[in-house]
Amino acid sequence: MKKIGIGLLVILTTLAFKSILANPKETVIYIVRHAEKDTSDPKNADPDLNATGKERALDLAQVLRKEKLAAVFSTKFKRTQQTAVPIAQHEEIPVQTYEAQDFKTLVETVKSQYENQKVLVVGHSNTILEIAEAFGAKRPVEKLSDDDYDLLLKVIIKKDGTMDIKTMHYGKMHHSIN
Repeated sequence: MKKIGIGLLVILTTLAFKSILANPKETVIYIVRHAEKDTSDPKNADPDLNATGKERALDLAQVLRKEKLAAVFSTKFKRTQQTAVPIAQHEEIPVQTYEAQDFKTLVETVKSQYENQKVLVVGHSNTILEIAEAFGAKRPVEKLSDDDYDLLLKVIIKKDGTMDIKTMHYGKMHHSIN
């Protein structure tokens, strides 16, 4: 009888531990600028990614492939969609579109629908720092230049409501900030 009790205790402890691992106590938002775009036609307001950008999108998918993303968000533009698609395909989830300047709705959606999960937001050089701030994180750099394609922000919203932000770089080095 004692062995059954100990066995049951071990099973319950294992299940509880697995539940904790599967249900992190924080929400993680990865934020990136779209990868390099085709600039051959300056009049094109919605260009595709160029070859380097397509490679960077694959690099992003490689970096995030073990993160088990619950959602991927992108603006309506081809360059952001094409940056998001490789990781979304890996996760077998759709790319959800958000309005480029509507940070409030994006934040509300992530916080209400993806609490304690990991998501990716693909934006633009003039929005990703603002998105991080909209989630409550401190801006890690003052601004981005047109050369900053490899910055990956990781905003962590802890269960107690505190924030943390980490900056990383991915893919081929292509940035003006450290």
